[in-house]
Amino acid sequence: MSHSARAAIEEPRLSTRQVRRRRAPRHVVVALPIALAGLIALLISGNTLRPFERIITLEARMASKSDFFKDPEVRRLLLGHGIRVDIRRLGSRGIATQSLTGTDVVFPSGQPAAKIILDRQDRSVRSVRPFVTPLVLGTFRDYADTLVKARVATPQRAPGGGPTLYYDLDMPAFMGLLDGTHAGRGTADQDGDGHAEGADTWNGIGFDTRGRSNSGRVLVRTSNVCESNAAGTYLSLLAFVANRNTTPGTEHVNDPRLAQDAVTDLAARIKPLISLQGMWADEQADSYLSDLGESIAPISLIYEHQYLAHQIAHHDSTGRQDTDRVLLYPTPYALTEPQLISLTDRGDRLVQLMQEDEELRERAIELGFRVRFSGEDGTSERLNAYLGDHGIQAPAANPDQSKSYEPGLEVLERIIDYVGTCPPPVQDTP
Repeated sequence: MSHSARAAIEEPRLSTRQVRRRRAPRHVVVALPIALAGLIALLISGNTLRPFERIITLEARMASKSDFFKDPEVRRLLLGHGIRVDIRRLGSRGIATQSLTGTDVVFPSGQPAAKIILDRQDRSVRSVRPFVTPLVLGTFRDYADTLVKARVATPQRAPGGGPTLYYDLDMPAFMGLLDGTHAGRGTADQDGDGHAEGADTWNGIGFDTRGRSNSGRVLVRTSNVCESNAAGTYLSLLAFVANRNTTPGTEHVNDPRLAQDAVTDLAARIKPLISLQGMWADEQADSYLSDLGESIAPISLIYEHQYLAHQIAHHDSTGRQDTDRVLLYPTPYALTEPQLISLTDRGDRLVQLMQEDEELRERAIELGFRVRFSGEDGTSERLNAYLGDHGIQAPAANPDQSKSYEPGLEVLERIIDYVGTCPPPVQDTP
């Protein structure tokens, strides 16, 4: 074979293909450190398996204290225990008198509604009263100072002599401003300015001497007495004072007819103090704490914790107290005791947590509640310390510790029904 022929026949060559290594997508590279940090956080907190654990949803009916369970931090703490609470908000008496079928827990704001609910159950139930909160009147500084001038309110001393957030209210004297008359007359010169004004109006007791004017009556804006624990408690406070600081229904105990007539007469006397406001208004705290609160109502019936929670949030966001809004503490005073009641085995878990979980109790203090500890009736010291740490004036105890005592349930229901013309209750059980 010639040299040229051999050159034409070449040996096969082994060629290799270059394989490019695929890079991870950029979004994966960016997200990887975040995912890793999240995993480390879950490992540290012990919640690695939380997404795979069973979360139970409890059906609940709650009144104003639903604010506690709607708080984001409380919801987070409950999820850590595998519980989510689905809340339907109603007034306390509305909860007590309506069907509770399909409900796991209820949280009325006071004892009268709680007793109605407990009496309706055909099973042993578990319950807890985790905190207490006084009934108060929310108002604005010019109106509170007008009541001071009318000698029905006394300012509490503020630390450092600054503007106070709290006033003590003489309820017997204050009730004299709620009936729309002065010494039986519809007009009078009540404030000594030489002008006859409508009796028991704000101008009539001196509001117009402050460079402002309000010819409206002195009234307390309340929620529906047929639905609300706050309104029912306020009604029992009025009845207690009108009955000369005596619990209604305790007279004529040996004569049922005279006892019933006395309760009816008392209800008739205090009804105008509620009905003069006109139509009921729900969510009093929301209206009072809104930007238009003063134009909606000069005085609103609320709970202390609602006001304190507002002050805490206001100070956190602005670095100062809201000194325009102030509280009136009635004397005699009325203390409300909300009660969380379980109606099912599932609801028992939530009641147990409220009894035992320290983090939930601490959060209640941060939301303005006076929390029960170790079976105490209620503590103010830890709440006051928290307020002081956050630059907020703490309310002082009134030297006059007279307490308003609610009448028996049957008597209270009779007064509420008379004043509010309430519909009959639903009597079924869950």
